[in-house]
Amino acid sequence: MDTPALQFRSNAINELVGAHARELSARLQAHRLQLFPPEAKKTLRRFSSLEAAKLIGVNDGYLRRLSLEKKGPAVEVGPNGRRSYTIGDIQSLRVYLDASSKPDRKYIPFRNGAEHLQVISVVNFKGGSGKTTTAAHLAQYLVLRGYRVLAIDLDPQASLSALHGVQPEFDVGENETLYGAIRYDDRRRPLSDIVRKTYFDNLSLIPGNLELMEFEHETPKALMTDRHVESMFFTRMDSALASVADQYDVVVIDCPPQLGFLTMSAMCAATAVLVTVHPQMLDVMSMCQFLIMTSDLLGVVAKAGGNMGYDWMRYLVTRYEPGDGPQNQMVSFMRSMFGEHVLNFPMLKSTAIADAGITKQTLYEVSRDQFTRSTYDRAIEALDSVNGEIEQLIRSAWGRG
Repeated sequence: MDTPALQFRSNAINELVGAHARELSARLQAHRLQLFPPEAKKTLRRFSSLEAAKLIGVNDGYLRRLSLEKKGPAVEVGPNGRRSYTIGDIQSLRVYLDASSKPDRKYIPFRNGAEHLQVISVVNFKGGSGKTTTAAHLAQYLVLRGYRVLAIDLDPQASLSALHGVQPEFDVGENETLYGAIRYDDRRRPLSDIVRKTYFDNLSLIPGNLELMEFEHETPKALMTDRHVESMFFTRMDSALASVADQYDVVVIDCPPQLGFLTMSAMCAATAVLVTVHPQMLDVMSMCQFLIMTSDLLGVVAKAGGNMGYDWMRYLVTRYEPGDGPQNQMVSFMRSMFGEHVLNFPMLKSTAIADAGITKQTLYEVSRDQFTRSTYDRAIEALDSVNGEIEQLIRSAWGRG
């Protein structure tokens, strides 16, 4: 039994933590309002003709000629004669080029009926591995390349949502996370009612907040009270995704940093798994424990009828510093063990990505002139290399080679 002094300290710390939480939430909201006034909506910048040409896969001179001949969408031309493109303009160009090009040359990469939805779960249960940064940049890269993408924030901390202009405490109400579509009671909603459009054309978002923890709490109760649910909890996310599958080519899931029922559900719904890892000994040791636990738990799920077949599984080295000797040794160590399961390209540690994050943006959302050009070019080259390698894995899974 607590003594009065201990009880006082317990109450005091509860009050202190609560006060800190309220103060921090208010300050974050004030910071958000300073960046984005209440009436404002987050928007995406315009892209240069060189960037647009690279994204579409054509020569910049060809886009200039189309513009001069007034073919395709009308684009904005600045006083210096430079053309700039919205993401909508880029997609309209793809549509125009598809209609006017040879049948064997396609610019719109949407999957066809014979190609299954790609569901990529980005996982690791150690914080700081770059999981959310990886998921956000991958989702946006695929959209810029012309795919239809659904990003799912499965982390109660909701950093992926915040990056896309959705503040979890203020913008996400009850039953507006994935939990609303996979809960066990009669308040379950269709997933299509929860999906939100974003300022990226063809990128939709299912936001997260603390409500997601309800699934972690309710699932054990459901397992004890309903034997039917016991064999079905891990299929709930898969079933929800099936209801909107025809609207998307790729789903990117940012999983929480622990191996609970949400992460297991995401891994059961996945067609591919991307494990992020920082090349330091403690991080790799943590990943080892994660892999052991994952293998054991998913083995139980597989025996219960869960689908554990993946198109691919890869380890992505994140926050990599090429000049760091111990990191290079750790990367070599991983490659010697896992071989082709380690992506060829690592994601470099970059101040450009960190600086963009201060204003809740990814590197794809900010223009080159906001950074030292060499810093920006180095980071964007690393991002494009990593995401391009993943895009090729997706295309190979569809049989496109």
